[in-house]
Amino acid sequence: MKKRSRFLGRVLAIFLLMLVVAVGGFVLWGSTPLGPSAEAVAALRSDGSVVVTDAQWLTFAPASTTPVAGLVFYPGGRVDSRAYAPSARALAARGLLVVIVPMPLNLAVFAPGRAAEAIAAHPEVAVWAVGGHSLGGAMAAAFAGSHPDAVEGLVLWAAYPASGNDLSGRDDLAVLSVYATLDGLMTEAERTASASLLPGTACWVALDGGNHAQFGSYGVQRGDHPATLSAAAQQGQIVNATAAFLLGLPAFAGGGGVMCP
Repeated sequence: MKKRSRFLGRVLAIFLLMLVVAVGGFVLWGSTPLGPSAEAVAALRSDGSVVVTDAQWLTFAPASTTPVAGLVFYPGGRVDSRAYAPSARALAARGLLVVIVPMPLNLAVFAPGRAAEAIAAHPEVAVWAVGGHSLGGAMAAAFAGSHPDAVEGLVLWAAYPASGNDLSGRDDLAVLSVYATLDGLMTEAERTASASLLPGTACWVALDGGNHAQFGSYGVQRGDHPATLSAAAQQGQIVNATAAFLLGLPAFAGGGGVMCP
């Protein structure tokens, strides 16, 4: 009996040790995201056009005007939130408020409801969208699904809703989906299969020659395909499409149709 108890104790100790190692490895993995490029770090500075605040969130606001609309943005999985600063800054320069929300262990799946706090912190903005890149976009779609009165728009960058999050009946939700033709992490088959989860009025913008990593500014990503479109050109197209969509959001909220770029 004593031998059996000692054996079971050893098995339990080994199991607990393996669990600690696994959890520790996961935490370390999540805590070492793909970092921002030098360009992204430079975009964190305020100037006469855009005010950047780095506190609870990364906030980019037009310096001299009230924002036309707001976007709460969820970073991609294991991507540093600062890596999206260049695009956020460009959107703010066009009269939009952009709030990039850092996530626990750099994974939006652990805090998909954080957009609610960011929206509540900016009562001066009347019209909101939530969006994100890759995993961040999927979690943004989950937020839009569970908070129908909080946002008027959803912005997906190389992302799609999870299979259990059917937004197809949401005529009150404007949706923009921007995708790249050389994306190695979101396939064309996945994108087309998930299209039925979005409203029929969803806007689709294809980036010919773009890839997954160039939706942010953090360098090469494992599993991605090489892009034939430059990073600057890809991000310029992303900003143009997203800005046009968000600038049309107040009209949509007022009863107009979806304004596709």
